[in-house]
Amino acid sequence: MESMLNKLKSTVTKVTADVTSAVMGNPVTREFEVGRHIASGGPGMSWRIYNGTKKSTKQEVAVFVFDKKIIDRYQKFEKDQIIDSLKKGVQQLTRLRHPRLLTVQHPLEESRDCLAFCTEPVFASLANVLGQWDNLPSPVPTDIKEYKLYDVETKYGLLQVSEGLSFLHSGVKMVHGNLCAENIILNKSGAWKIMGFDFSISSSNPSDAEPKYVCKEWDPNLPPLCLANPEYVAPEYILSVSCDAASDMYSLGVLIHAVFNEGKPVFQVNKQDIFKSFSRQLDQLSHLSPGLLSQIPEEVREHVKMLLSLTSNVRPDADQMTKIPFFDDVGAMTLQYFDSLFQRDNLQKSQFYKSLPKVLPKLPKRVVVYRILPALTSEFVNPDMVPFILPNVLLIAEECTKEEYVRLVLPDLTPVFKQQEPVQASNMILLIFLQKMDLLLTKTPPEDIKNSVLPMVYRAVEAPSIQIQELCLNIIPTFANLIEYPSMKNALIPRIKSACLQTSSLAVRVNSLVCLGKILEYLDKWFVIDEILPFLQQIPSREPAVLMGILGIYKCTFTHKKLGIPKEHLAGKSLPHLVSLSIDNNLNLSQFTSFMAVIREMMNRMEAEHKTKLEQLHIMQEQQRSLNINQMNQSEETKNTPSPATQVRDIDEIFGGSSGSAGVNGKENGSSSTISQPSRVSLTLEEKQRLAKEQEQAAKLRSQQPLAPQSVKPATMTPQAKDLTSSLLNNMTSLKNLSLNSGTRTMPMQGGTISSTLPAGPTMGGMGTMGVSNGFNSPMGFQTGGMGMCMRPAAPGLYGGMATTTSTPNFSALTQNQNQPSKPNDMSALDSLFTSSKPKVSMNQMAPKPAPVATAPSPWLNQFGTGQTAPMQATPMGMTGVQGGFGMQANPFFNPQNFSQPVASSTINAGVMKQSASVNNDLKDLFG
Repeated sequence: MESMLNKLKSTVTKVTADVTSAVMGNPVTREFEVGRHIASGGPGMSWRIYNGTKKSTKQEVAVFVFDKKIIDRYQKFEKDQIIDSLKKGVQQLTRLRHPRLLTVQHPLEESRDCLAFCTEPVFASLANVLGQWDNLPSPVPTDIKEYKLYDVETKYGLLQVSEGLSFLHSGVKMVHGNLCAENIILNKSGAWKIMGFDFSISSSNPSDAEPKYVCKEWDPNLPPLCLANPEYVAPEYILSVSCDAASDMYSLGVLIHAVFNEGKPVFQVNKQDIFKSFSRQLDQLSHLSPGLLSQIPEEVREHVKMLLSLTSNVRPDADQMTKIPFFDDVGAMTLQYFDSLFQRDNLQKSQFYKSLPKVLPKLPKRVVVYRILPALTSEFVNPDMVPFILPNVLLIAEECTKEEYVRLVLPDLTPVFKQQEPVQASNMILLIFLQKMDLLLTKTPPEDIKNSVLPMVYRAVEAPSIQIQELCLNIIPTFANLIEYPSMKNALIPRIKSACLQTSSLAVRVNSLVCLGKILEYLDKWFVIDEILPFLQQIPSREPAVLMGILGIYKCTFTHKKLGIPKEHLAGKSLPHLVSLSIDNNLNLSQFTSFMAVIREMMNRMEAEHKTKLEQLHIMQEQQRSLNINQMNQSEETKNTPSPATQVRDIDEIFGGSSGSAGVNGKENGSSSTISQPSRVSLTLEEKQRLAKEQEQAAKLRSQQPLAPQSVKPATMTPQAKDLTSSLLNNMTSLKNLSLNSGTRTMPMQGGTISSTLPAGPTMGGMGTMGVSNGFNSPMGFQTGGMGMCMRPAAPGLYGGMATTTSTPNFSALTQNQNQPSKPNDMSALDSLFTSSKPKVSMNQMAPKPAPVATAPSPWLNQFGTGQTAPMQATPMGMTGVQGGFGMQANPFFNPQNFSQPVASSTINAGVMKQSASVNNDLKDLFG
């Protein structure tokens, strides 16, 4: 493998070195740059063909090079013969000018190593295409290897050869003498061109006389390059040393056979014994077998048979061959017409170009792209013909790949994009381009679109012709998706708006609105709101078609899922504008209904959106208010942690409770302070949950027993006298049925000897408010007023926040005589009132034990007497001082023993004494 690669490398290196050494010294290289080796051709395939360019103009050419090294084996005089033959052929070709002959761009140049000349660009020789690859680069180029001739190419190629022979025979009076596949060259566009005039024979007679051709005798001893190809030479040329125009026609017959038989001639000739081979060939030619021509198309088979006839007079001449039905092919005739366009006037050309679109689809792409397209684009220099040529060029462009379009089509279209003269042709060009705009925008590179295509579209929108404006506005939506957004936003839309506002044509204005409506989907929402919708209010006309166009744009913008109109714009601009348009007198009922339907739809959506917004805002405000309250509560709880006493007071305030007790500080203040009720506010769920827990806790606290006696501040006595005996008799029946845990009670009190102080004391938990009427009998020397018990807010720490009772008389002065002796009261009779399951503490144990002091007349009687409304008619009573503590010890209504002793007083009424016994019995039953 390595040896093969090395061999290939050496071969390539050798070829490159040979080319460099052979061409570098040739004068052709002064003006032309020689490229790669692409093909071979000419007599004996001796000419190597290179592509090249002209240095000054960069024009593409083909460089034919004959390397003298290939004839080094010959002697000098043979070399000279070969060189002279080759020179003759090139020089003859250079002098002849015809479309069917290979065009020489630079004449033959000779150097020490090679011969070289330049021609029009060349693809390959016909021999290369038919499979003869002598003197080709290794490996064989792929485009030659895979090249297949289409029928239209074959037909038209043979027709071109026939036309070339007709030119030589009739015009120049010359016989080619060596017409064969290796002397037929296919140029870049695929046209067949004749070369190899090495053995051509010119007529010896004057031009106006019958041509007479003198040929040389065949000399087998000459080098092959000094002899024509014997397989294509007519028999008479060798056998009878005569030739004429018919000899070339025989060669044409062999060429036709070779084209349809993969390059094989009719007979294989033994070049060592040429005369014997031709003798056998004569017999075969006189009796041609049907199988020999079986590959040739039937419509030309008979003509080929005639061309191969031994009798030269039977062979058709070149002019006759060009007119045979075989060449009456649409494709061949189309190609032939293109080759003769320079002879036609504009009218004939225009008629041909108009019918060409019907023919192009029937032709192979290679023929269309490389044969017809160059012929068409070459006519762009004629401005009057451009409107007729352009549709065909764009039709061909559709079949091209993007690379082919950019390389073969776009360079010729660029000047046409900018053509503005003559005006009529320019308008037609705009129309044609607009109809094919999708093709242009799809295959043209972005830079060329920006520089060439879009300026042409802008020019069409601003064209003075109404027809062009209408067509442009109708076509723009079809390729709007291919236009870049910045170009549409900054260049196209402003021109459409300007055309709508400035035109005097109703059709242009309506088409402008329709165009805008169709391209809305390619625009940005805010661009539409800021630029398109305000523009609608600037339109001056009020024709129904214009109004419906405006409505259509509003509706498209409003309903499109990508766009939409904000409710603020609807309320402030869109709806007012539409409402004002809807009542225009030019609208009919159906159009008015359409307006109202859109307006109603806008109103509904605006209402729904704004309602939703307000609902969401309300929810957010409520959430924020709740959050603020919670944060405030949390901050207050954190800053001021409430004590248990404060919590109890708060509970009592919520439930409207009151207490007659004063503060626990033992202030000797006779006035009671008023506590304001809390203002009622809307509570959150968390606050309600907290409140429920506090209520539950308060209920538990109220159900508990008091743990210790509390001192209370005595309230001011109500200065009102009341008969305690009558109150006690009236309420005796109800007292028997009441329990200790019931609501408000009125308890009787029997006057008697008072040996203790009379401060008010709190009731037990759950007893509620108790009104007590107290009084003294007339023998005591005074009559008391009713002492009413009132509820007051519970003091902190007082029996867990339970309501207490406080006697109304102001006994605050009693606490000043703490140095006086007092006798402890027996409170055992009240023990049965407390039935709790906890261990009982007797009332005597709970009673305070005052220090023994000397008994002295109490000064409170004087103070109490002054507050009474009735005069006191009794002897002074000795009262002991009272310690701050459990107030029920001093209340005679809670000590049944006081009621069991008769009162010995001369001033006691007899009626009252009779009732005392029953009262005592009832109290004994009541207190156990």
